[in-house]
Amino acid sequence: MQATIRKSNKVRRSKGDVIFDTVVYIITGLMILIAIYPMYFILIASISDPALVSSGEIVLVPNGFNLRAYEKLAEFDDIWTGYRNTILYVIGGTAITLAVNIPASFALSRKQLFGKRALMAMYLIPMFFTGGLIPTYMVVKAVNLVDNPLVMILPFSVASYYIIVGRTFFQNTIPEELWEAAQLDGCGQVRYFFIVALPLSKAVLAVIALWSAVGQWNGYFNALIYLRSPEFQPIQIALRNILINNQMMGMTQIGAAAVEARQLAELIKYASIVVSSLPIMLLYPFVQKYFNNGIMLGSVKG
Repeated sequence: MQATIRKSNKVRRSKGDVIFDTVVYIITGLMILIAIYPMYFILIASISDPALVSSGEIVLVPNGFNLRAYEKLAEFDDIWTGYRNTILYVIGGTAITLAVNIPASFALSRKQLFGKRALMAMYLIPMFFTGGLIPTYMVVKAVNLVDNPLVMILPFSVASYYIIVGRTFFQNTIPEELWEAAQLDGCGQVRYFFIVALPLSKAVLAVIALWSAVGQWNGYFNALIYLRSPEFQPIQIALRNILINNQMMGMTQIGAAAVEARQLAELIKYASIVVSSLPIMLLYPFVQKYFNNGIMLGSVKG
């Protein structure tokens, strides 16, 4: 009897539904393949024979397994210095970003804030118009942050987008009744922020922290412009310098040595991409849910 009920309750799918689902699965599979294959190819190319990679024989599986590129990278002290600096920049930059953007978000979410519209405009304008590279460099130089590791943490810690996302979260997620109840207990704005609002804001804190950390890890432009000393360079700049040096070595040699040097330089390029991307890629599966939540944090909810 139960089997008969289950069978009768089963929705019959038409031929058109089956065809539509099949087409959707095929398109989705192709999109996943297009997104994943470049990184997969870089990985297998970095551990294959450089001659086979150069001749285009590496397509789906590695061939001539070797770790020459990674061994060569490990010989450069700049790699380890760059990793150390990047980790410090990520930790320090994320902490400062949260410390300056979250309180600003909370303040802009309060109805009692005087001049709220003017302050909001001051944050919105830089999202569309900036002073440009030269004025920014002059300001950074005026405060003695050129070739100073703090330039990777302090000057660019304020992000208007983070502030807007945080403000929307505080306005739409934390009930105003909590503030009214806190007032009855003699709680002020500062105490309310630390005791009530922050513990309820773990989602937005996690999202902004992750965005900031990923941006700090992948960032290279500020280091390229403002840092000169090798001991302050992040991993991205260290890898860039290594790639340039290896390519120049290939150009200065002749004959078979030049061919081998160019092949090794190409292999090191693939290995560098893996070395710089692998930590974030390994971290992403554990924080994916926060990225998904972050997509909705800045939206307007009814």
